[in-house]
Formats: sequence, structure tokens, C-alpha cells
Amino acid sequence: MKIGLQLLKGIALVTLTCAPMALPALGQNQDDNKPVKQDVKDAGHSTKEAAKKTGHEVKKGTKKVVHKSAQKTDEGAQKVQDKTTDKP
Repeated sequence: MKIGLQLLKGIALVTLTCAPMALPALGQNQDDNKPVKQDVKDAGHSTKEAAKKTGHEVKKGTKKVVHKSAQKTDEGAQKVQDKTTDKP
């Protein structure tokens, strides 16, 4: 009798402990998922826009560096040419 009563108490304890966690999942329907779905879509669009913006900034920065490097290379070449030409 003691074993049966202890078993019943254990089952009741587990049921009462786990029931609050399981009930919200049982009560959900498809309408609750629409805001979640839209949030995921919005996150995807935001990620896309951030990637595009980053790509444009990288392209702009790369162009700037390449042009500045070419300018400095020309300046250095001009200095070397000035040193190697005969002065009157």
C-alpha cells in the first residue's frame, strides 16, 4: 500500500511539474506563427540589405585605395625620372 501511494504521489508530482511546460505548446495554432514567420522574413531582408551596403562600401574603399596607390606610384616614378635625367 505504501509503494502504491508513493508511486501515485510521484506520478502526480511529475504531471503537475511538466504540465505547465506542455500546455502552451498544445494551445498554439497557425495564427500565432504568422508574426514569427514575418519576423524571420524581416530578418532575412535586413541581412540582405546589410550585405549589399557592406559590399558597396568595400567597393568604394577599394577604388579609393587603388587610385591613391596609382597616384603615389606615379609620384615616385616622377621623382626617379627627375633624378636620372641630365640637368643642364
